[in-house]
Amino acid sequence: MAGLVPAIGVFYADASEAADAGTKPDMTTENVMSTAVSPLAPATIPDMPAVSGVRLATAEAGIRYAGRTDVLLALFDPGTTAAGVFTRSKCPSAPVEWCRAHLKTSKTRVLVVNSGNANAFTGKTGRDACKFTAQIAAHAAGCKPGDVFLASTGVIGEPLKAQAFEGVMGGLVARAQPGEFLAAARAIMTTDTFPKVATATAKIGKARVAINGIAKGAGMIAPDMATMLSFIFTDAAISASALQALLKDSVTDTFNAVTIDGDTSTSDTLMMFATGRAAAAPRIARASDPRLKEFKKALHSVLASLSEQVARDGEGARKLVEIVVEGAVSKVSARRIAMSIANSPLVKTAIAGEDANWGRVVMAVGKAGEPADRDKLSIWFGGIRVAHKGARDPGYDEATVSAAMKKPEISLKVALGLGKGRDRVLTCDLTKEYIAINGDYRS
Repeated sequence: MAGLVPAIGVFYADASEAADAGTKPDMTTENVMSTAVSPLAPATIPDMPAVSGVRLATAEAGIRYAGRTDVLLALFDPGTTAAGVFTRSKCPSAPVEWCRAHLKTSKTRVLVVNSGNANAFTGKTGRDACKFTAQIAAHAAGCKPGDVFLASTGVIGEPLKAQAFEGVMGGLVARAQPGEFLAAARAIMTTDTFPKVATATAKIGKARVAINGIAKGAGMIAPDMATMLSFIFTDAAISASALQALLKDSVTDTFNAVTIDGDTSTSDTLMMFATGRAAAAPRIARASDPRLKEFKKALHSVLASLSEQVARDGEGARKLVEIVVEGAVSKVSARRIAMSIANSPLVKTAIAGEDANWGRVVMAVGKAGEPADRDKLSIWFGGIRVAHKGARDPGYDEATVSAAMKKPEISLKVALGLGKGRDRVLTCDLTKEYIAINGDYRS
């Protein structure tokens, strides 16, 4: 299943990482909201090395969940730069507004993330909670409130009791240490069934730099910037403006090419932090610097891995689905058609039922509002052509296709026959478990 980003399957940025990866994470941990781990979860996780200039700690603040970590603190060395892309929702959370306001002026010393409450649709109370959290974090870390970035995920519309941070913040700062990335990924989970981490290394000039990433997301996932929450850490020395350009470019075919349910979160936050602490790391001022060639590939691989893990952990998912649209009039048109297919409840439920229902795919292509010719359309499920030139393929064999649909990873390809536009997106099936998870999420 070759695509614009690495094909379906867990992968690591360096070939050696797969062989050296750790064992499958302990999914019985109290940090996991669901009692069942996604059957699509990675079989292994990479060993997450320390990133020079980054220290991490987690704590149990009791924001919503009992007996599990729900707060993450990241401390950054002086001189760290930051970049971020955020939800395009017209109803963003208070932390999203806080980060946007401070991104260009911050000296970037602290990141505080909580799970269990999104601090969204909370009015002045939510804004005050952000201010209070930043103040106590700044006091504990010895910096200014404006140097603190915030992110929250969980229930929308419930006031965030920021006082809960007060009892743990000092301890978080005191305990923060390098390398705690897996614990950090667990602390930001909500309906996720496994922590999402990825790592890579790259050379910039003669310096070897590290890139580590964590993410959370399983539902309310649609590409309107990234996923619900994701944080990338590197010890490269890159200016804030260059970092912003690199991040924005890397999002397009990774996080923005993933959808679970077509719903864009109020809290979507993807931030990247560059400490500049790698030995002999050259100072990079522009994203176009040719010395960044290897770094760009490594960053893309980290974001691609994290975004695929989000698709693998879609709420109630039993099938990972890769949708490829080719022969469109443009890449933009191909993306819109692919998303129309990926977000169709009818297509997703058919895949859940292991039914190669090409009629639903035709429906999704037709409703996308993009150029399409019914009589030129061809469709493949699992590499098997089921429809050709506007009709069922003359060689269609139900038994062969049914066998392909039973696999946990399904490829769905559509050829429009109109041009050279091509794109690829990831999604998952839609099962009864999705309804069960979301039917009583708040209560």
